[in-house]
Amino acid sequence: MTYDTIIQGARWFDGTGGPSAVRDLGISDGVVTTVSATPLEPGPDTRVVDARGRWVMPGMVDIHTHYDVEVLEGPGLDESVRHGVTTVLLGSCSLSTVHVGGVDAGDLFGRVEAIPRKHVIAAVDKHQDWSTPSQYVAALERLPLGPHLAAFIGHSDMRTATMGLDRATRPEVRPSGAEQARMEGMLTDALDAGFVGMSAQQLLFDKLDGDTCRSRTLPSTYAKGKEMRGLTGILRRRGRALQAGPDASHPHTILTQAFKSIGVAGLRRQPLKTSLLSAADVKAIPFVIHLMNGLGGFVNKLGADFRWQHLPVPFEVYADGIDLVIFEEFGSGAAALHLHEKIARDDLLRDPAYRAWFRKDYETKYGPRVWHRDLFDAEIVECPDASVIGKSFGQVGVERGTPGNPVHPVDAFLDLVLEHGTDIRWRTTISNHRPKVLQKMAQSPHVQMGFSDAGAHLRNMAFYNFGLRLLRHVRDAETAGRPFLTVEQAVHRLTGELADWYGIDAGHLREGDRADLVIVDPAHLDASLDTYAESPVAQYDDLPRMVNRNDATVPLVMISGRVVVEDGVPTDLLGSERTGSFLRVGQRVSPVVPAAKPMVQPA
Repeated sequence: MTYDTIIQGARWFDGTGGPSAVRDLGISDGVVTTVSATPLEPGPDTRVVDARGRWVMPGMVDIHTHYDVEVLEGPGLDESVRHGVTTVLLGSCSLSTVHVGGVDAGDLFGRVEAIPRKHVIAAVDKHQDWSTPSQYVAALERLPLGPHLAAFIGHSDMRTATMGLDRATRPEVRPSGAEQARMEGMLTDALDAGFVGMSAQQLLFDKLDGDTCRSRTLPSTYAKGKEMRGLTGILRRRGRALQAGPDASHPHTILTQAFKSIGVAGLRRQPLKTSLLSAADVKAIPFVIHLMNGLGGFVNKLGADFRWQHLPVPFEVYADGIDLVIFEEFGSGAAALHLHEKIARDDLLRDPAYRAWFRKDYETKYGPRVWHRDLFDAEIVECPDASVIGKSFGQVGVERGTPGNPVHPVDAFLDLVLEHGTDIRWRTTISNHRPKVLQKMAQSPHVQMGFSDAGAHLRNMAFYNFGLRLLRHVRDAETAGRPFLTVEQAVHRLTGELADWYGIDAGHLREGDRADLVIVDPAHLDASLDTYAESPVAQYDDLPRMVNRNDATVPLVMISGRVVVEDGVPTDLLGSERTGSFLRVGQRVSPVVPAAKPMVQPA
């Protein structure tokens, strides 16, 4: 047999969780044709990759992204691919671009996901030549896709397209019978087109952008029981997934979502596959992570098919001034973010009554919340005033006050925002700060690895390499003699386990599987994975995006047997020629192979 590529001497992981072994892999026409314990013989045109001392594993699956807009103008999605992700899921958090037009998409995505609204509008209006889910899939596959895609259809997308954004975000309005039927038809069409399911949202600090309905919550949050039962009944009967975001301020919604996943065999009621946002070891409420895991185990014993989504690394966020979504969770913060004009916002931040309101919200530290509300735990990393860099806002308040009478941390924060606007940049860690708890979550069968939010919050965070960071954590614990997972189990959790649960053709690297793979150099699973850099996003007027850069860790990424990343750097192929496909539930997908070049006849 002749091979297009041979990968020699790598420690091979097949994505099933089975034992790894040193093997040669032979790849032909985008498929792994041979996995051999003995060396394979290259042909004259075979590319040979020396992978001795390295790992070869299936490309990772990212189950939570907001690439719905970016993929239209930058289909290579190189920030994920360069870290070994070869399959991404679109349509998270009730948001997709299957049915809404540009302006509505801008209002839905702009503020919630911190993607510049004008660019959302421009991208959707430029590319949208579809009106059905199947046409949307076809449009995606006309793009030079880098990774493979799968998708949820967003409930807010369907609700907005059916009811109009204004009616869809009024609490007193319910969909008519015809509107309910239309949404159920949209969902059915999406499932027929191969979508993995539907995403919905109840979280009340996800706010709309634009002017018409600004600061209302997402349309999905206004849906009541009858509407949701009609939609989830379709998912239940079809065995597809609901991705849901409960309202963290009302914990009973978490219980409701979990118990709705339970199936009843005697009533021929199938489990509702549910992936809930999100299991996080929140600093503000340190015990809640254990309740989450226990809840997952309890409902699954009762017949549910329930999983928590989980980011297996510390959730560190950055902010420019006051522009950060965590401020949406309390009234005074949301009031500031409601004002997008700088003059109006600055007037508000100066107002003594507003500051008293903000201080009261800041000091309310009991009850459900995401942010720990501790400005002593918020480090300034950039500022025109160099004297405050490396300090917390709380420290600045102490220094600007008098002995025994410091400036309140909120006033110190607001003063600096007024002085420097978005030129003051700071960071804090909101959750996942305790390594032992992360280890426990990584072991939990009720948890899915992946909450990267890739493609969103471009200035706030970068978790594109979350899979590599989990592998490092596992390897380091194993080396220290305190293992909590085997490397095989960790690879399975990032690849085959996810693909199998969602029913898509990805996450495995066996003979006959599509050659979507990453080579990892374990010697470079090091501190470089924790650092951040910035890289401009060309399609967003070169907005500097937070990214990860650990090029030495990823010597090679292949999609459909073609090299798309080499030595951590995307090749010219990525995003210029299609290597990825839309992965339809339950269907095998052939590799995207280049068209044969025409033979040149001799003169």
